[in-house]
Order: sequence, then C-alpha cells, then structure tokens
Amino acid sequence: MKTLHDRLKTTLGSGVDAIDTPALVVDLDAMQRNLNRMAEFARKHGVRWRPHAKMHKSSVLARLQVQAGACGVCVQKTAEAEALAAGGVQDIYISNEVIAPAKLARVAALAHQLAAVGGQLAIAVDSEEGVRRLAEAMNAQRAAGAAAAVIDVFVEIDVGQGRCGVPPGTPAVALVHAIRRHAALRFAGLQAYHGRAQHLRGARERRDAVAAVVRAVQASCAAIEAEGVTVPLVTGAGTGTLVCEAASGVFGELQPGSFLFMDVDYARNERDAAQPAFEHALFVRTQVISVSADHAVCDAGHKSHAIDSGLPLVHAVGGEPASLEFANGGDEHGLLRGARLPALGDCLWLVPGHCDPTVNLHDHLIGVAGGLAKGRIQRIIRVDARGALG
Repeated sequence: MKTLHDRLKTTLGSGVDAIDTPALVVDLDAMQRNLNRMAEFARKHGVRWRPHAKMHKSSVLARLQVQAGACGVCVQKTAEAEALAAGGVQDIYISNEVIAPAKLARVAALAHQLAAVGGQLAIAVDSEEGVRRLAEAMNAQRAAGAAAAVIDVFVEIDVGQGRCGVPPGTPAVALVHAIRRHAALRFAGLQAYHGRAQHLRGARERRDAVAAVVRAVQASCAAIEAEGVTVPLVTGAGTGTLVCEAASGVFGELQPGSFLFMDVDYARNERDAAQPAFEHALFVRTQVISVSADHAVCDAGHKSHAIDSGLPLVHAVGGEPASLEFANGGDEHGLLRGARLPALGDCLWLVPGHCDPTVNLHDHLIGVAGGLAKGRIQRIIRVDARGALG
C-alpha cells in the first residue's frame, strides 16, 4: 500500500483539481514574493533576519529562507531543532528556555553535532539555574569524548510579553556573568521579543509598544556594558512589528515567521506604510459535501485548521469579492452561508485564522505554482517537525 507521501507525489504536475480535500496548500508564487520582500527589507535596513521556523516546521522551507539571505532560523522546541537539523539546517536558535536535564542533554548533543559540520546552535536563558544546567549538559558531552563545541546563549528580557525573561536593566547582568564563567557557553546578546505587540491592530499602537521595548533594551544594554561587557546582538521582532525594530537602531536581527504565509489574524492589522506588502500564501482547499436551503457544508473542520485566532475566511479566487461566510461546523465540517451558495462538489479555498498551529495539523504542504485557479502541483513539502513539542 502506498504511503500518503507516495500518493501525493503521483499528483506532481497535475492541476489543482487533483488535490484531495481537505488539504493544506501553499501558493508558491505568493510565498516567493513574500520571501523576496522580506530579504529586500532586511538588506535595505542593514539587519539580519532569522525567521521563525516554528511557523512552517519544514527543513525544505527553512533552507529556502537561508538561500534567500536569512542567517538561520528560530525554533521554540528542542525537538523542532532536531528535526530541522536532520533536514540539513545548520544554524538554529532555540529562542526559548530549556530546563529539563534530559532535554538539555539533547541540546548539548545537537550543539556538538552542528559544530562538527560547521553549524551553530543558540539558546535563550532567563535564570542562573538554567545557565548552570546548560553548562553541565555541555560539559557532559565534552567528558563523553565529543569535540569541544560552544553554544551561543542569549539572555531573555521581558519587554512586555509577560511570559519568559528577566526584568529589563540590571537583572540581566548576573546572567551575563554566569554565562561568561563557562567555557562551553558564549554570551551572544539579548532576546527581546514582544509577542502581544504583533497583533495590536493599529500601526501607531504597535510603534508605541516597540518604543517601550527599545527603552527596556537600552536600559539592559547600558547595565551590561557598565560592567565592561559588550552586547554582541539584540534579536527579536515579528511580522507585526518588524518595521519598528528595524528602524530602532538597537535591534540587529529580526525574527518574523508568519510573513511567509500570512493568515487572517495578521490581515486584520492596519498595515504600517513602511512594511512590505506580504500576501496570503497558505490555504486550506476544501470541498462542498452537502447543500441545504440556507447553507452548504464543506469537509474542512477544526482538524484541518486552527481556530485559536478565529475561524478561517473564504478566499475569493479570480478577483471577485468573497461572498461566503465560514461558520463553525465542528471537527470535520465547516458551514458556509451567503446569498449564493456553492454547488455540491465545488471546491473552495480558506485562509486559516492562524498559520502556525494550522501547519502543525498536517504532514505535508502541497505547493502550487501558477495560481490557485489554474495552477499546477509543483512540490510536496514535508512538515518535518509536526508534533515536535518536546
């Protein structure tokens, strides 16, 4: 019996009508335009960009981003880093805290694995205990005979997210000193990401939020540099605020992820005039399986798209305005309402509410070139890190 991947490969070169539903589809032309715009933006502003691969979880797409000029990728989980490294990605930053000794042993092993091929692993910390445990794991690898590798360590400061990170200013200093006491650890700079600011709807609101971030970063840098230590890099930012961090003169690296695909939630933001015009590139293809007098039913329920940021929108293909409303139909169904209902068997395109967890529901992305209306299936992309939560 053929595997799903083998069956999908048989559709290569076929038109979009060959896509079985529900399926997660990437408009490769739109994705490439988004990639080009991000690369040009970073060049124009003289900043590095390290996209968040937790969004697409694909080593193929991560390598594509690096080929376009990204310095590497971010992930949030040890397992994501392992999956992408197995797929040939060599510069990875776990922009999150890892505390469990078993996970830190894997982190240390991966750091040595990447160093052996000329790559680099980085990680964030926000406690002296975290630094101590990380150093122990790295030293254990060395004691076991691994070549001496060094892991880059970023001190995370809480710049408004209210999640991980030490308070801005002097609290970061003790962590910097703790890192510098260990030969296997290298102080790489500050992690300063404000996730909630990404989804503030007004452009002015987002600029004001990042202005506060910049003040927090400056206070932290000043406290560290007063101890005679240089802060090599400040990294952070996301798709919603990247124009603000790029213009700050403080951030040297940007971490946007969703720009590659976009989603309904980001589309609700007022666009900053300085931001590249990123477009929707990720869609759920779905088919109408039932029609009643006042609604139609499609086969894309919650198991095919995440709803944490709201329900998907029906995408209009061919320039016509979208006239259908998508409503909650449960795990396996979506309800469609509007003045003109689709016919039984019709296929539609949905824009997911939130791209990251939507991708995590699928094993593969189906890449279409030439547009959604008359395009052809050009590639099948594995979601290597699907379910990589540990």
